[in-house]
Amino acid sequence: MFVDKVKIFIKAGEGGNGCVSFYTEKHRPLGGPDGGDGGKGGDIVFAVTPHTDTLASFDYARRYIAESGFRGDSSFCNGKSGKDLVIQVPRGTIVRDEETGGIIADMFDANDRIVVLKGGSGGKGNARFKTSRRKTPRFSQTGQKTTERAVILELKTIAEAGLVGYPNAGKSTLLSVISAARPKIAGYHFTTITPNLGVVKYYDKSFVVADIPGLIEGASDGAGLGIDFLRHIERVRLIVHIIDVSGQEGRDPYDDYLTINKELKVYSKQLGKLKQIIVLNKADLLGGDDTAIQEFKSKLGKGKKVMIISGITGQGVDKLKAEIAGRLAKMPPVQKMEYEPFEYAPPDTTSFEIAREDDGAWVVYGGMIDELARNVVLDDFQSFSYMQKFLKDGGVFKELTKQGLKEGDTVRILDTEFEYVE
Repeated sequence: MFVDKVKIFIKAGEGGNGCVSFYTEKHRPLGGPDGGDGGKGGDIVFAVTPHTDTLASFDYARRYIAESGFRGDSSFCNGKSGKDLVIQVPRGTIVRDEETGGIIADMFDANDRIVVLKGGSGGKGNARFKTSRRKTPRFSQTGQKTTERAVILELKTIAEAGLVGYPNAGKSTLLSVISAARPKIAGYHFTTITPNLGVVKYYDKSFVVADIPGLIEGASDGAGLGIDFLRHIERVRLIVHIIDVSGQEGRDPYDDYLTINKELKVYSKQLGKLKQIIVLNKADLLGGDDTAIQEFKSKLGKGKKVMIISGITGQGVDKLKAEIAGRLAKMPPVQKMEYEPFEYAPPDTTSFEIAREDDGAWVVYGGMIDELARNVVLDDFQSFSYMQKFLKDGGVFKELTKQGLKEGDTVRILDTEFEYVE
């Protein structure tokens, strides 16, 4: 099954907790704190794999969580870091943040590898909290928590030339003739339901051609299969516009040409500006009568080159390959998308806000307080003292008094409340 757009959930590993431990032995009953730090959580990493050209595997597994860091241990032993989780995607995958639509990465090159979410840092063991005045800290720091994010994976085929045209215009047949690709070919509409890629060799040159299915009138609004696959020609440098000149479908070839071009422009102004090779296919069905060809050229006007081919008999195919190769040789190579990379902000550990509740109590909350929660054990006197110093050094008490805090007022922080004393 071909899947080219999917939503998944990713979460980096959380940091391991620090350890509370004290070194003791027979002759050293007061050896001091020796609790080690927790390990760092694993990162979420996206990497290109050559083993697939679809996002189908993500239809069955939508949630990806990296391994968390391990708890610290006694004897100053730090916890092991969690393993990174590497998510493999086909080349050409765009990774977007679902909430903002921002592009995190364009997995364009075969060796692309990017860290999208960083694992949480490990908590400090109690040995880290020892000071000249606090010799036996009985608290440690918990590991840093991480947030689950939703991202959109969107596959944009990487090809140099794109075959476009109405269903049954002969695109798949042509691709099978000029390359080793073997797309499904049949005499009914929408035989091709997935983009097909083929490598075309022409003497010492080679280039990748994509057969884009499902374009009909209204494709840019969702008609046919077009809205699903128009994204796959956004990277191409050259469009090879295949038109059924035989009229066997009961449509006018020139009207088909105008309709497909309109859909390209509506979908993307950039696509509408791409250079095109206009190809009249199925010339073998005309029986030597070139009236339809001449009518098309007349409507098209002077100055535009038209190539006449038959994918079935091979008429004009070598000339078409030469034309594609020659055009591409004069164009710059396929490039990554131009975008401002989106990055998830690191956890906020410095800001705080103050509010006053109906009962007159002052409440402090925010990133600084969330970070503080990792460091304190509220039923431990030393830990509580550490919290008081943390709030003072962070400017919390200064801001509280500036907003009107008076001695005897109640302050609520985390899951505790205390009476303020100057």
